[in-house]
Amino acid sequence: MSQRYTIARLTHEGERFEILVKPDAALAYRLGKTTSLSEALVSDTVFTDANKGIRPSEEKLRKAFGTTDSFQITRRILQKGTLQLTTEQRKQLVEDKRKQIIAFISRHCVDPRTSLPHPPLRIERAMEQVHYSIDPFKEAEEQAKDIIKLLLPILPLKMEQVQVTVRIPPQYASKAYGTVKRFGAIKREEWRSDGSWYGVVEMPAGLYGPFLEKIGEVTRGSAEAKLVK
Repeated sequence: MSQRYTIARLTHEGERFEILVKPDAALAYRLGKTTSLSEALVSDTVFTDANKGIRPSEEKLRKAFGTTDSFQITRRILQKGTLQLTTEQRKQLVEDKRKQIIAFISRHCVDPRTSLPHPPLRIERAMEQVHYSIDPFKEAEEQAKDIIKLLLPILPLKMEQVQVTVRIPPQYASKAYGTVKRFGAIKREEWRSDGSWYGVVEMPAGLYGPFLEKIGEVTRGSAEAKLVK
């Protein structure tokens, strides 16, 4: 495939429809980084076989897409179809997704023997042993849950949520509130008469350590936080 263009393909009821697209612009469009369809297209011509230059009849287009309007058809193919990636694009997307998966596992899982999260490097090395094929377009969380099952024979993992009680002194309450919300779901809260904030926060077990560090930083060590037993 030429690096000047790749193919986006959509199959409908056994019929294949293809368009020629510019690799980087098409990927940016697919990822929502740009809304300019025209910049992503080499042309608005629709093919049944782009390499051979074979085009579908208007009847086939209307049956598959409900229209013969090239803008509507090419937009749907690029949004919903399969986008061929260059070697470099696929390599980068897979690497980015791999990092997201490792981060998810590190945040949401703990070693049941210690109740502490595994370091990202340990998770990465374990993933290398299971040879999971990462899909660059599939949600990281969905793939992480599949990978966790594969990792269990070689890496003890337990997905766990913990509840943490937090009390923030009045001088830091407003500033620290946003930090608390970023780490988990607030299950109960109370703004007290002295201006301090008290709450119960549920978060992935792997985030408890980073949460203590961050809330300590924001409140200069004056916040109180502890696990609910």
